[in-house]
Amino acid sequence: MRYRDDASLDASGVEDRRRGGGGRTVAIGGGGLGIVGVLVLVLFQVLGGSDPTQQAGSYLDELGSGQTVDTTQLAQECRTGADANAHRECAVVADIESIQDYWGGVLGSSYVPTRTVYFAGGTQTGCGAASSGTGPFYCPADQRVYLDLSFFDELKQRFGAEGGTFVDAYVVAHEYGHHVQHLLGTTGQVQPGETGPTSGSVRLELQADCYAGAWANHATTVPDDSGAPLISELTQDDVDRALDAAARIGDDFIQTNLGDGTTDPDSYSHGTSEQRQRWFTQGLRTGDPRQCDTFAAQSL
Repeated sequence: MRYRDDASLDASGVEDRRRGGGGRTVAIGGGGLGIVGVLVLVLFQVLGGSDPTQQAGSYLDELGSGQTVDTTQLAQECRTGADANAHRECAVVADIESIQDYWGGVLGSSYVPTRTVYFAGGTQTGCGAASSGTGPFYCPADQRVYLDLSFFDELKQRFGAEGGTFVDAYVVAHEYGHHVQHLLGTTGQVQPGETGPTSGSVRLELQADCYAGAWANHATTVPDDSGAPLISELTQDDVDRALDAAARIGDDFIQTNLGDGTTDPDSYSHGTSEQRQRWFTQGLRTGDPRQCDTFAAQSL
């Protein structure tokens, strides 16, 4: 995966909390499951019968003591597509821009852009305290994606994924899929704490995978502000690496390989490896989010 070298990056889609202290505070667990464990961990704190908009307040109210938001340095470092090709934090800036441009085109005025929060170690969110062990997640209470960039290394080191720039983009696109679900009201279809192989939480996660695939189908044609695509190349190797990552964050793979060696389908909350691959491929093949209705699917 490569970005157009002369593309102009917009870092306003990121809140950078890594520089300013106060970030390494309270952990809420998650076992380093990244996009596998996060929504069940934090989403249902928000859906427990109260209005999430009443809990969120301003994102600045959620910052821990001494923690600040500063995107100045990031904006200076991540100016062009060439910077994205050279630096991971800039590549994610470019991913966010492309993903949001895509959804803006699909949903029009119904799409409300949101930001990704870069943090290191830990941070406060509208869904409570989070640590790097929680992995990337979307918080519907403050409508933000939270990301400790070190997760991408953990995905390779702990989960054994091949990794790569497009794998990082897949992770980010999955989380923005949750934002789309929140905007469309899909999230409200899920009952708090629901698990199982055909549960609402599994359907929610698989749909986010499919949404990520739909964006990927259009990634090299989504125009930036200049009218030219920001992403210039997406190869079959990139896709294969994303499918490899999807397989390693399935409930069955994690329980078998990172747990006690057994698997319990009744506890599934995100789908099996095969299901995650299948629904990502569904979005990638069709390029149509309307083909991602996991809630209507008889077979997942």
